[in-house]
Amino acid sequence: MILFVAFVFYIAVGFLIGSAFVICGVLQVLAMPVTLGARILLLPGAIVLWPFVLWRWLKSGLAR
Repeated sequence: MILFVAFVFYIAVGFLIGSAFVICGVLQVLAMPVTLGARILLLPGAIVLWPFVLWRWLKSGLAR
């Protein structure tokens, strides 16, 4: 049960960070314009890999 709750928490945080990243953060990390279709394709990966996405997003924000 604890493992399931941890998994749900991980996915919920991933959904929040992934959605925020796809909406406004992707333009900070990537140099080229991103279409709506590309954002839709980026969302599942951003949800699953949210710790890396958050780290990269924060790193790009500090560099500017």
